[in-house]
Amino acid sequence: MSARTTAEASGTSGGEGLARAFYRFRQNPLSLVGLVLVALLLFLAIFGPLVAPYPEHLAGEVSVLDRFKPPSAAFWFGTNEVGQDILSMVVAGAQVSLLSAMGVIVIATLIGTLIGLAAGYFGTWIDEVLMRFTDLILTLPALILAMAIAAGLGPSIVNMVIALALAWWPGFARLVRGEVIGLKEEQFVVAARAQGAGAGRIIFRHILPNVTSPIIVKMSLDVGFAILAVASLGFIGIGVRPPTPEWGVMLSVSRSNLPHFWWTAIFPGMAIFVAVLAFNLFGEGLRQALDPRARR
Repeated sequence: MSARTTAEASGTSGGEGLARAFYRFRQNPLSLVGLVLVALLLFLAIFGPLVAPYPEHLAGEVSVLDRFKPPSAAFWFGTNEVGQDILSMVVAGAQVSLLSAMGVIVIATLIGTLIGLAAGYFGTWIDEVLMRFTDLILTLPALILAMAIAAGLGPSIVNMVIALALAWWPGFARLVRGEVIGLKEEQFVVAARAQGAGAGRIIFRHILPNVTSPIIVKMSLDVGFAILAVASLGFIGIGVRPPTPEWGVMLSVSRSNLPHFWWTAIFPGMAIFVAVLAFNLFGEGLRQALDPRARR
């Protein structure tokens, strides 16, 4: 078979694989719900400040006369203790919460994937050292470790993302290592090694593309939990700090308003709940679509 024919066959097979994966994804209505919610969250993360009903409130403007207004036609989610529209704050908070969570997952994925590839492919003492260090990190609760790192770095969005990523990567490392151990003795890897391909080429050109699917699935599932972790650090004052609109910070500030002004807490809390649920549904749909064996 010529190189062109092989390429065409590979492209056709890849296209058919994507079509089958999309068909399996569409078979689960909850996955479609998750996809719609994730798309809405991404839209808010990109354009939230532009579509907020009261953009001036995001710039710090306050209105003492409108403080603690209950939900109404003018303020759908009510107002807070300084008269700012809670709907606008929740919409703008999606940008901070979602982009921070995605930053955590991207950095953790890069670190964990590189460590997992090296440990799984080279084995021997390299695997032993890397995995024992990974196990050491796993023995510490991720949120507690992130709190300690964030407290040492200082309160800021960047430091919070770095702290969470440094506590999050071990899961990706163990996942990738397990996949690589199962792939490095496959015929296509042995053939590449016999043709003189170096370790770097084998790892990044032959092995890594074959472990992409489980990595993507784990990333999609972990974004929701990362949103929850970002909100948790903001709630205790280590991550994002007021007056930056972020769901965890809004919950922390609204604690003193309960139970009389319940809307100041219920709507940021519902935003966190919906975001975590959306990414869990979407991630589960991806898992079933990319791994047919996972279907029940």
